[in-house]
Amino acid sequence: MDKKKHKIFPLMLIPIFAIVFWIISGGNHTEEQKKYIKELEEYRAKNDIEFRDSSYSPFNYKSKVEFHSLNYFDANFDFIFTGKLVENEIKDTVKVFGTKGEERKSVRFGVLKLQNEKHKLDLKLYETLAKDGVTKYYSIWFTDKTTNEETYGVGRYLNFELNENPEFIYTIDFNFAYNPYCAYSSEYSCAIPTKEDYLDIAIEAGEKKFHE
Repeated sequence: MDKKKHKIFPLMLIPIFAIVFWIISGGNHTEEQKKYIKELEEYRAKNDIEFRDSSYSPFNYKSKVEFHSLNYFDANFDFIFTGKLVENEIKDTVKVFGTKGEERKSVRFGVLKLQNEKHKLDLKLYETLAKDGVTKYYSIWFTDKTTNEETYGVGRYLNFELNENPEFIYTIDFNFAYNPYCAYSSEYSCAIPTKEDYLDIAIEAGEKKFHE
């Protein structure tokens, strides 16, 4: 189980101009920023409760792992990006290995061309066929300069929902970058980001290491 089954956070519904304003405003937090931080903290608190209590949590499902609150960077507005998805003309099928050594196959679907006032990023998007042989889902996984330092050594993930409009402007918020289940329990296997998924900056946002 690689993905956390969380609802999409309300930030996805906030107008892009508001996000851009947050990023460039600097200085003291605006009222919109304060609201964002409050909602992010509430989201993380609910996430802790779900991980602690759910029978499907990696802390309860396969093996009993001692629970403590998940670790996060503070909200960081420098790592909220917007941009378009550029689909690959040739969608190669590539081998992606799991942490238990098993081989998986995913399709290189496209690249998210992202930017904000400080950074530009190319973020790879993968398409994978579910076990039912019909359903397709889309994955973002990455490593960066924090990997194996402040953050999980395998890498982190982001949830993604594909929009059929090719001109759609996506908001990618690294404050919601999370660890796959294998970060908490060795009972799980998760996809290992490839060398091409490395981002040459320190993404100081989202979830940190669970095991110190």
